[in-house]
Amino acid sequence: MTTLYGGIEAGGTKFVCAVGTTPNDLRETRFSTTTPAETIARAVEFFRAQPPVAAIGIGAFGPIDPNPSSPTFGFITTTPKSGWRNVDLAGALRRTLGVPVGFDTDVNVAALGEHRWGAAQNLDTFVYLTIGTGIGGGGLASGKLLHGLIHPEMGHFFPPHDRTRDPFPGACPFHGDCLEGLAAGPALEKRWGARAETLPADHPAWDLEAHYLAHALVNYICILSPQRIVLGGGVMEQAQLFPKIRRTVQRLLNGYVQAPAITEQIDTYIVPPGLGNRAGIGGALALAQRQGS
Repeated sequence: MTTLYGGIEAGGTKFVCAVGTTPNDLRETRFSTTTPAETIARAVEFFRAQPPVAAIGIGAFGPIDPNPSSPTFGFITTTPKSGWRNVDLAGALRRTLGVPVGFDTDVNVAALGEHRWGAAQNLDTFVYLTIGTGIGGGGLASGKLLHGLIHPEMGHFFPPHDRTRDPFPGACPFHGDCLEGLAAGPALEKRWGARAETLPADHPAWDLEAHYLAHALVNYICILSPQRIVLGGGVMEQAQLFPKIRRTVQRLLNGYVQAPAITEQIDTYIVPPGLGNRAGIGGALALAQRQGS
């Protein structure tokens, strides 16, 4: 009998709940993220209607507490999302459904999915960055998911901000003009007065976006020395961004990092997710399998 696992991609806008063994055989449902009580109840209802699962993995918006030895493990903590601060998401599901629950950031979990089935297979150190409603980063270092004090917050790095070129003050409620405040989807919309997906490919927005993202990637390259960088999220569905970012990364590094992956093969070094928009739910499933093994 095949062992089934559950996954939850817990986003600030929507939840995706699924049961299966790989990203290709999932039974899933999607629903809006409303109040914690209502949203968690809908997730429980879904899993109770499915065949039993051995474990559940959750990739959640954050900040969160992913430390299993902490009294607030499984909590969404200082999120700006109304009503969700200090909510025990993982504990509520573990107590109600009676199965082991793995819990990590949405980006770390998406990275795990890319490592298991996508663009980061056979690598032990890489970065996964998502650029959408917010900007978040995760990945693996020496084969282990990146944690530490809490977890990486790669979207809150401060890139150089030339206010002559870009007078936009930034949109992050905590930091103003951090990377998320300058380059996430809401920042694009507020700066240009239109949703990112409606801007034409030759709009000046994309050169500025590539400028900010490349500055971030150069810092991640110098600090973490990743074997590959995977860029996902709705903003990165603009295909013209990838060549702009790659060229700017090479220019900013200026030959300092002498690795063929960057100097000769950058098209296969900075890449989109192999799983596309399935990285998050695929990674949640992979995290569940880690709990059940």
